[in-house]
Amino acid sequence: MASYLVTGASRGIGLELVKQLGKLPADQVSIVFAATRTKEPSAGLQQVIDASDGKIAHILLPITDKAGIAAAVPQLEARLGDKGLDVLVNNAGVMGYTPGGTAAMTDLRETFEVNVEAVHNTTVALLPLVQKSKLKKVINISTTMGSMALAANYKFAPTPAYKITKAALNMLTVQYAQDFAQQGVTFLAVSPGWLKTDLGSQMADLEVDVGVKEVVRIIQENGIESSGKFLNIRVPGWENKVPNAYDGKSSPW
Repeated sequence: MASYLVTGASRGIGLELVKQLGKLPADQVSIVFAATRTKEPSAGLQQVIDASDGKIAHILLPITDKAGIAAAVPQLEARLGDKGLDVLVNNAGVMGYTPGGTAAMTDLRETFEVNVEAVHNTTVALLPLVQKSKLKKVINISTTMGSMALAANYKFAPTPAYKITKAALNMLTVQYAQDFAQQGVTFLAVSPGWLKTDLGSQMADLEVDVGVKEVVRIIQENGIESSGKFLNIRVPGWENKVPNAYDGKSSPW
């Protein structure tokens, strides 16, 4: 019975993650904390919570506010006791558009704050809970758009700040993996694919439930032996697509 916390749970990938995790058997998932930056859950999240029979709990976790993050820790400790938090999923993120190109980018600081610094601050605050748990996993939701090796594939996308910060998130994941390998804590960067969400748009490749189902599989099937890797989802028929190949392999940096 594992415990999960998912940031950015109000909508999109985060909401679908909470929903799918909440539907797993009790011997796989005991509780899912749906973390948002708002005091009240969104209408969509509230519906998921109401249907979960107490398995999903909303928690206020303002990821860009250190004091706010710290305030959530005692609440989590009260619910988890001495079992700790098995899986932290750093999902919350932002993506802005810069049609004028990189030189016209004005959102780098804001994007870095959410996509990198907030992940770091959340991880620092919750890591003691993760270290107390049985599974000890931290999952950072990334994207192959943050791959420098694949940068040419995504030249068409006017999202330089998003690409830059996700590349930084990948390195952050590796640094944590190296630092905590001896303590048995698994850190993974996972690309969920281009999914049909508010952020991904309806032009995306896959329905959100398809990509998220794969993210859940990756979380469950990978442990310390995979720590520090950048993993891709696996979708039959998409193994050799361009630019998005969903081959289930490690993505290039």
